[in-house]
Amino acid sequence: MDAIHVDGLTKEFDGVTAVDDLSFTVERGELFGLLGPNGAGKSTLINMLVALLPPSSGTASVNGHDVRSEKGAVRSSLGIVFQEPALDEELTGAENLAFHSRLYGQARSDRADRIDEVLGLVGLSAVRDDPVGTYSGGMKRRLEIARGLLHEPAVLFLDEPTVGLDARTRRDTWEYIEQLNEAAGVSIVLTTHYIEEADRLCDRVAIVDDGDIVAIDAPAALKESLGGDVVALEFASDGAEAGTEGQSDVPSALLDRLDDRAWCRDYAVADGRSGVHVTVDDGDARIAALVRLADETGAGITSIDLREPTLENVFLELTDRDRAAAGAGRSRGLAALGGTRSGSTATGTESRADVHDDRSSAVSTEDRS
Repeated sequence: MDAIHVDGLTKEFDGVTAVDDLSFTVERGELFGLLGPNGAGKSTLINMLVALLPPSSGTASVNGHDVRSEKGAVRSSLGIVFQEPALDEELTGAENLAFHSRLYGQARSDRADRIDEVLGLVGLSAVRDDPVGTYSGGMKRRLEIARGLLHEPAVLFLDEPTVGLDARTRRDTWEYIEQLNEAAGVSIVLTTHYIEEADRLCDRVAIVDDGDIVAIDAPAALKESLGGDVVALEFASDGAEAGTEGQSDVPSALLDRLDDRAWCRDYAVADGRSGVHVTVDDGDARIAALVRLADETGAGITSIDLREPTLENVFLELTDRDRAAAGAGRSRGLAALGGTRSGSTATGTESRADVHDDRSSAVSTEDRS
Protein backbone atom coordinates (compact mmCIF):
# COMPACT_ATOMS: atom_id res chain seq x y z
CA MET A 1 0.00 0.00 0.00
CA ASP A 2 1.31 3.43 -0.96
CA ALA A 3 1.72 6.11 1.70
CA ILE A 4 -0.24 8.49 -0.55
CA HIS A 5 -2.32 7.55 -3.58
CA VAL A 6 -3.85 10.27 -5.78
CA ASP A 7 -6.09 9.55 -8.77
CA GLY A 8 -7.65 12.26 -10.94
CA LEU A 9 -7.65 14.80 -8.10
CA THR A 10 -9.23 18.11 -9.13
CA LYS A 11 -10.17 21.29 -7.28
CA GLU A 12 -12.14 24.18 -8.74
CA PHE A 13 -12.98 27.54 -7.20
CA ASP A 14 -15.82 29.44 -8.88
CA GLY A 15 -15.09 27.84 -12.22
CA VAL A 16 -11.32 28.29 -11.94
CA THR A 17 -9.33 25.06 -11.86
CA ALA A 18 -6.61 25.24 -9.20
CA VAL A 19 -5.65 21.55 -9.34
CA ASP A 20 -6.31 19.72 -12.58
CA ASP A 21 -6.75 15.93 -12.69
CA LEU A 22 -3.58 14.97 -10.77
CA SER A 23 -2.55 11.34 -10.38
CA PHE A 24 0.57 10.18 -8.53
CA THR A 25 1.75 8.09 -5.59
CA VAL A 26 4.17 8.54 -2.71
CA GLU A 27 5.79 5.30 -1.65
CA ARG A 28 6.31 4.24 1.95
CA GLY A 29 9.58 5.60 3.26
CA GLU A 30 9.98 7.94 0.30
CA LEU A 31 11.14 11.54 0.59
CA PHE A 32 8.97 13.27 -1.99
CA GLY A 33 9.35 16.90 -3.06
CA LEU A 34 6.77 19.34 -4.41
CA LEU A 35 8.08 22.31 -6.40
CA GLY A 36 6.20 24.98 -8.29
CA PRO A 37 5.97 28.73 -8.90
CA ASN A 38 3.55 31.07 -7.15
CA GLY A 39 -0.05 30.05 -7.71
CA ALA A 40 0.88 26.67 -9.19
CA GLY A 41 -1.58 24.80 -6.97
CA LYS A 42 0.78 23.25 -4.40
CA SER A 43 -0.98 24.64 -1.35
CA THR A 44 -4.39 23.60 -2.69
CA LEU A 45 -3.04 20.10 -3.30
CA ILE A 46 -1.57 19.85 0.20
CA ASN A 47 -4.78 21.12 1.79
CA MET A 48 -6.70 18.35 0.04
CA LEU A 49 -4.18 15.69 1.09
CA VAL A 50 -4.39 16.69 4.76
CA ALA A 51 -8.22 16.67 4.60
CA LEU A 52 -8.63 20.42 5.10
CA LEU A 53 -10.17 21.02 1.67
CA PRO A 54 -12.58 18.68 -0.15
CA PRO A 55 -11.72 17.77 -3.75
CA SER A 56 -14.11 18.75 -6.52
CA SER A 57 -13.51 15.36 -8.13
CA GLY A 58 -11.08 12.47 -8.05
CA THR A 59 -9.78 10.52 -5.08
CA ALA A 60 -6.85 10.64 -2.68
CA SER A 61 -5.87 8.41 0.21
CA VAL A 62 -3.25 8.75 2.93
CA ASN A 63 -2.07 5.56 4.61
CA GLY A 64 -5.06 3.84 3.01
CA HIS A 65 -7.63 6.33 4.34
CA ASP A 66 -9.82 8.35 1.97
CA VAL A 67 -9.49 12.13 2.37
CA ARG A 68 -13.23 12.61 1.89
CA SER A 69 -14.81 9.87 3.99
CA GLU A 70 -12.10 9.19 6.59
CA LYS A 71 -10.87 12.64 7.54
CA GLY A 72 -10.16 11.73 11.15
CA ALA A 73 -8.09 8.70 10.19
CA VAL A 74 -6.22 10.76 7.58
CA ARG A 75 -5.31 13.43 10.12
CA SER A 76 -4.22 10.80 12.64
CA SER A 77 -1.88 9.38 10.00
CA LEU A 78 -0.21 12.74 9.37
CA GLY A 79 2.40 14.89 10.98
CA ILE A 80 2.61 18.49 9.76
CA VAL A 81 5.47 20.93 10.33
CA PHE A 82 4.25 24.35 9.30
CA GLN A 83 6.40 27.15 7.94
CA GLU A 84 5.36 29.34 10.88
CA PRO A 85 6.51 28.08 14.32
CA ALA A 86 4.01 26.60 16.77
CA LEU A 87 6.23 26.56 19.86
CA ASP A 88 5.94 28.28 23.23
CA GLU A 89 9.36 29.82 23.83
CA GLU A 90 8.82 30.11 27.58
CA LEU A 91 8.44 26.34 27.91
CA THR A 92 11.30 23.87 27.65
CA GLY A 93 11.65 21.61 24.65
CA ALA A 94 10.28 18.65 26.61
CA GLU A 95 7.38 20.72 27.97
CA ASN A 96 6.41 21.82 24.46
CA LEU A 97 6.31 18.21 23.33
CA ALA A 98 4.36 17.13 26.41
CA PHE A 99 1.73 19.77 25.65
CA HIS A 100 1.35 18.61 22.06
CA SER A 101 1.38 14.98 23.16
CA ARG A 102 -1.72 15.66 25.24
CA LEU A 103 -3.35 17.35 22.24
CA TYR A 104 -2.65 14.22 20.21
CA GLY A 105 -4.36 12.16 22.91
CA GLN A 106 -1.36 10.01 23.69
CA ALA A 107 -1.56 7.88 26.80
CA ARG A 108 0.24 9.29 29.82
CA SER A 109 2.13 6.01 30.24
CA ASP A 110 3.62 6.33 26.74
CA ARG A 111 4.25 10.05 26.76
CA ALA A 112 7.63 10.31 28.47
CA ASP A 113 9.26 7.52 26.46
CA ARG A 114 7.99 8.92 23.15
CA ILE A 115 9.23 12.42 23.99
CA ASP A 116 12.67 11.01 24.81
CA GLU A 117 12.64 9.05 21.55
CA VAL A 118 11.79 11.94 19.23
CA LEU A 119 14.19 14.32 20.99
CA GLY A 120 16.91 11.75 20.35
CA LEU A 121 15.91 11.47 16.70
CA VAL A 122 16.44 15.20 16.13
CA GLY A 123 19.52 15.51 18.34
CA LEU A 124 17.99 17.65 21.10
CA SER A 125 18.20 15.34 24.12
CA ALA A 126 20.93 17.43 25.73
CA VAL A 127 18.79 20.60 25.70
CA ARG A 128 15.41 19.02 26.47
CA ASP A 129 15.08 21.02 29.71
CA ASP A 130 16.24 24.36 28.30
CA PRO A 131 13.65 27.04 27.44
CA VAL A 132 12.92 27.07 23.72
CA GLY A 133 13.63 30.80 23.71
CA THR A 134 17.31 29.92 24.16
CA TYR A 135 17.36 27.62 21.13
CA SER A 136 18.95 28.59 17.83
CA GLY A 137 16.81 28.80 14.69
CA GLY A 138 17.96 25.37 13.56
CA MET A 139 17.20 23.81 16.95
CA LYS A 140 13.69 25.25 16.88
CA ARG A 141 13.07 23.74 13.44
CA ARG A 142 14.28 20.37 14.69
CA LEU A 143 11.96 20.63 17.68
CA GLU A 144 9.10 21.39 15.29
CA ILE A 145 9.97 18.22 13.39
CA ALA A 146 10.04 16.27 16.66
CA ARG A 147 6.57 17.64 17.44
CA GLY A 148 5.31 16.40 14.09
CA LEU A 149 6.65 12.91 14.84
CA LEU A 150 5.20 12.53 18.34
CA HIS A 151 2.20 10.42 17.34
CA GLU A 152 4.22 8.21 14.96
CA PRO A 153 2.61 9.38 11.72
CA ALA A 154 2.83 7.41 8.49
CA VAL A 155 3.43 10.61 6.50
CA LEU A 156 5.20 13.80 7.60
CA PHE A 157 4.55 17.04 5.69
CA LEU A 158 7.39 19.56 5.90
CA ASP A 159 6.41 23.03 4.69
CA GLU A 160 9.54 25.07 3.97
CA PRO A 161 11.56 23.35 6.74
CA THR A 162 14.63 25.57 6.36
CA VAL A 163 13.10 28.94 5.50
CA GLY A 164 14.79 31.77 7.39
CA LEU A 165 17.83 29.70 8.36
CA ASP A 166 21.39 30.62 7.44
CA ALA A 167 23.25 28.45 4.94
CA ARG A 168 25.18 26.43 7.53
CA THR A 169 22.11 25.74 9.67
CA ARG A 170 20.10 24.88 6.56
CA ARG A 171 22.62 22.21 5.59
CA ASP A 172 22.70 20.84 9.13
CA THR A 173 18.90 20.58 9.04
CA TRP A 174 19.12 18.70 5.74
CA GLU A 175 21.34 16.13 7.42
CA TYR A 176 18.84 15.66 10.24
CA ILE A 177 15.98 15.24 7.74
CA GLU A 178 17.96 12.60 5.84
CA GLN A 179 18.81 10.75 9.06
CA LEU A 180 15.21 11.00 10.22
CA ASN A 181 13.89 9.58 6.96
CA GLU A 182 16.17 6.57 7.36
CA ALA A 183 15.77 6.06 11.12
CA ALA A 184 12.03 6.59 11.47
CA GLY A 185 11.01 5.09 8.12
CA VAL A 186 8.35 7.76 7.72
CA SER A 187 7.30 9.03 4.30
CA ILE A 188 8.09 12.73 3.96
CA VAL A 189 6.43 15.22 1.64
CA LEU A 190 8.58 18.34 1.33
CA THR A 191 7.62 21.72 -0.09
CA THR A 192 10.47 24.18 -0.43
CA HIS A 193 11.61 27.45 -1.98
CA TYR A 194 15.10 26.08 -2.36
CA ILE A 195 15.70 24.04 -5.51
CA GLU A 196 19.00 22.79 -4.10
CA GLU A 197 17.14 21.46 -1.07
CA ALA A 198 14.85 19.31 -3.20
CA ASP A 199 17.82 18.14 -5.27
CA ARG A 200 19.77 17.13 -2.17
CA LEU A 201 16.99 15.51 -0.14
CA CYS A 202 14.29 14.08 -2.36
CA ASP A 203 14.03 10.60 -3.85
CA ARG A 204 11.57 12.02 -6.38
CA VAL A 205 10.32 15.50 -7.20
CA ALA A 206 7.01 16.57 -8.72
CA ILE A 207 7.06 19.94 -10.48
CA VAL A 208 3.62 21.54 -10.40
CA ASP A 209 2.57 24.36 -12.71
CA ASP A 210 -0.87 25.79 -13.44
CA GLY A 211 -2.55 23.03 -11.43
CA ASP A 212 -0.84 20.21 -13.31
CA ILE A 213 2.18 18.00 -12.65
CA VAL A 214 4.47 18.80 -15.56
CA ALA A 215 7.22 16.39 -14.48
CA ILE A 216 7.78 13.78 -11.79
CA ASP A 217 10.98 11.77 -11.40
CA ALA A 218 14.21 11.49 -9.46
CA PRO A 219 16.22 14.74 -9.52
CA ALA A 220 19.07 13.08 -11.41
CA ALA A 221 16.69 11.79 -14.08
CA LEU A 222 15.06 15.20 -14.45
CA LYS A 223 18.43 16.85 -14.97
CA GLU A 224 19.51 14.18 -17.42
CA SER A 225 16.32 14.70 -19.40
CA LEU A 226 17.28 18.34 -20.00
CA GLY A 227 20.69 17.43 -21.35
CA GLY A 228 23.33 19.76 -22.73
CA ASP A 229 25.31 22.44 -20.89
CA VAL A 230 24.26 25.75 -19.38
CA VAL A 231 26.32 28.86 -20.14
CA ALA A 232 25.61 31.63 -17.63
CA LEU A 233 26.41 35.13 -18.90
CA GLU A 234 26.43 38.12 -16.57
CA PHE A 235 26.32 41.69 -17.87
CA ALA A 236 27.34 45.09 -16.54
CA SER A 237 24.53 47.03 -14.89
CA ASP A 238 23.45 50.14 -16.79
CA GLY A 239 22.51 52.09 -13.69
CA ALA A 240 19.67 52.71 -11.26
CA GLU A 241 16.93 51.34 -13.48
CA ALA A 242 18.55 47.94 -13.89
CA GLY A 243 16.81 45.13 -12.07
CA THR A 244 13.66 47.14 -11.42
CA GLU A 245 10.26 46.07 -12.63
CA GLY A 246 10.18 45.89 -16.41
CA GLN A 247 13.90 46.72 -16.78
CA SER A 248 16.75 44.44 -17.80
CA ASP A 249 20.50 44.67 -18.34
CA VAL A 250 20.20 41.97 -21.03
CA PRO A 251 19.73 43.66 -24.43
CA SER A 252 16.56 42.51 -26.16
CA ALA A 253 18.59 42.30 -29.37
CA LEU A 254 20.70 39.56 -27.79
CA LEU A 255 17.61 37.56 -26.85
CA ASP A 256 16.27 37.99 -30.38
CA ARG A 257 19.56 36.72 -31.80
CA LEU A 258 19.43 33.71 -29.47
CA ASP A 259 15.95 32.93 -30.78
CA ASP A 260 17.43 32.73 -34.29
CA ARG A 261 20.24 30.30 -33.37
CA ALA A 262 19.40 26.62 -33.91
CA TRP A 263 22.10 25.60 -31.42
CA CYS A 264 20.40 27.60 -28.62
CA ARG A 265 18.09 25.07 -27.03
CA ASP A 266 16.72 27.35 -24.33
CA TYR A 267 17.46 30.49 -22.33
CA ALA A 268 16.17 32.27 -19.23
CA VAL A 269 16.88 35.76 -17.92
CA ALA A 270 18.33 35.66 -14.41
CA ASP A 271 17.03 37.18 -11.21
CA GLY A 272 17.78 40.91 -11.16
CA ARG A 273 17.74 40.68 -14.96
CA SER A 274 21.48 41.21 -15.16
CA GLY A 275 22.31 37.95 -16.90
CA VAL A 276 21.04 35.12 -19.06
CA HIS A 277 21.41 31.35 -18.79
CA VAL A 278 21.68 29.66 -22.19
CA THR A 279 21.23 25.90 -22.67
CA VAL A 280 23.28 24.42 -25.52
CA ASP A 281 24.45 20.95 -26.51
CA ASP A 282 28.17 21.72 -26.38
CA GLY A 283 29.02 24.58 -24.06
CA ASP A 284 32.76 24.60 -24.78
CA ALA A 285 32.12 24.98 -28.49
CA ARG A 286 29.50 27.72 -28.11
CA ILE A 287 31.16 30.11 -25.66
CA ALA A 288 32.99 32.05 -28.38
CA ALA A 289 29.79 32.38 -30.43
CA LEU A 290 27.89 33.65 -27.39
CA VAL A 291 30.59 36.22 -26.65
CA ARG A 292 30.46 37.42 -30.27
CA LEU A 293 26.67 37.75 -30.13
CA ALA A 294 26.92 39.73 -26.91
CA ASP A 295 29.59 41.99 -28.39
CA GLU A 296 27.56 42.59 -31.56
CA THR A 297 24.46 43.57 -29.56
CA GLY A 298 26.29 45.85 -27.12
CA ALA A 299 26.03 43.60 -24.07
CA GLY A 300 28.98 44.16 -21.76
CA ILE A 301 29.84 40.73 -20.36
CA THR A 302 31.36 40.69 -16.87
CA SER A 303 31.51 36.92 -16.38
CA ILE A 304 30.88 33.58 -18.04
CA ASP A 305 30.19 30.34 -16.18
CA LEU A 306 29.88 26.94 -17.87
CA ARG A 307 28.03 24.27 -15.89
CA GLU A 308 25.97 21.13 -16.20
CA PRO A 309 22.18 21.52 -16.06
CA THR A 310 20.77 21.80 -12.56
CA LEU A 311 17.34 20.97 -11.22
CA GLU A 312 16.74 24.71 -11.31
CA ASN A 313 17.26 24.75 -15.08
CA VAL A 314 14.69 21.96 -15.40
CA PHE A 315 12.29 23.88 -13.17
CA LEU A 316 12.63 27.04 -15.25
CA GLU A 317 12.15 25.27 -18.56
CA LEU A 318 9.01 23.47 -17.38
CA THR A 319 7.39 26.43 -15.64
CA ASP A 320 8.19 29.22 -18.11
CA ARG A 321 4.80 30.92 -18.35
CA ASP A 322 6.13 33.85 -20.39
CA ARG A 323 7.16 31.44 -23.13
CA ALA A 324 3.85 29.56 -23.02
CA ALA A 325 1.87 32.80 -23.24
CA ALA A 326 3.89 33.95 -26.24
CA GLY A 327 3.73 30.57 -27.95
CA ALA A 328 7.46 30.75 -28.61
CA GLY A 329 9.79 27.80 -28.97
CA ARG A 330 12.44 29.24 -26.67
CA SER A 331 12.39 30.12 -22.99
CA ARG A 332 12.27 33.77 -22.06
CA GLY A 333 11.60 33.13 -18.40
CA LEU A 334 12.09 35.85 -15.82
CA ALA A 335 12.01 33.53 -12.82
CA ALA A 336 14.67 33.88 -10.11
CA LEU A 337 18.01 32.18 -10.80
CA GLY A 338 19.82 32.69 -7.50
CA GLY A 339 23.18 31.24 -6.65
CA THR A 340 25.08 32.17 -9.83
CA ARG A 341 28.84 32.10 -9.34
CA SER A 342 31.21 33.63 -11.84
CA GLY A 343 33.63 31.12 -13.25
CA SER A 344 35.64 33.71 -15.21
CA THR A 345 35.48 37.06 -16.91
CA ALA A 346 35.31 37.80 -20.61
CA THR A 347 35.76 40.91 -22.71
CA GLY A 348 35.17 41.18 -26.46
CA THR A 349 35.77 37.79 -28.05
CA GLU A 350 38.14 36.43 -25.38
CA SER A 351 36.65 34.05 -22.83
CA ARG A 352 37.60 31.46 -20.25
CA ALA A 353 35.06 29.24 -18.43
CA ASP A 354 35.39 26.98 -15.42
CA VAL A 355 33.21 23.89 -15.53
CA HIS A 356 31.57 22.93 -12.27
CA ASP A 357 28.26 21.64 -10.96
CA ASP A 358 26.78 24.68 -9.27
CA ARG A 359 23.55 23.85 -7.50
CA SER A 360 21.70 27.10 -7.01
CA SER A 361 20.06 27.80 -3.67
CA ALA A 362 17.57 30.61 -3.52
CA VAL A 363 14.74 30.17 -5.96
CA SER A 364 11.56 31.64 -4.50
CA THR A 365 8.58 29.50 -5.42
CA GLU A 366 6.35 30.63 -2.63
CA ASP A 367 2.78 29.37 -3.05
CA ARG A 368 -0.03 31.24 -1.46
CA SER A 369 -2.77 29.54 -3.44
